[in-house]
Amino acid sequence: MNMQLSNLIDAKAVVPSLKVTSKKQALQELSQVAAKVTGLAPRDIFETLLQRERLGSTGLGQGIAIPHGKLPELNTLYGIFARLDAPIEFDAMDNQPVDLIFMLLAPETAGADHLKALARVSRLLRDVDTAEKLRGSNDGAALYAILTEPAASHAA
Repeated sequence: MNMQLSNLIDAKAVVPSLKVTSKKQALQELSQVAAKVTGLAPRDIFETLLQRERLGSTGLGQGIAIPHGKLPELNTLYGIFARLDAPIEFDAMDNQPVDLIFMLLAPETAGADHLKALARVSRLLRDVDTAEKLRGSNDGAALYAILTEPAASHAA
């Protein structure tokens, strides 16, 4: 199955120009956005993300991070995307600061879907052209379009 990002992310879940100065602040801000989209408490989301980061940074390198976590109250996967106003330190694998963050929240029971979604997002953001387009726009609708355009050229 080819997981489309349009099933994961809502246009309201795109933050075109997030002004944060630290990883913790970025996760807090994105937890607030996620709370609006999911109806869960921002604190629960933030705690889940922090727990995951303690296991190892979700900064993949190339300026990209995919913080993620599982929450028992969810019944579907949610994505939240932010383009940062200025890159921040994220303890990424390549020690480069991060300016593109795609947060993924999954139900406890998501299993393989969670991993598929992570792989899909990772592939999309690591695509040099896509990353360049995302960095080049601070318009929410344009960013949403870039994230959700059919993955013909990046078919799994």
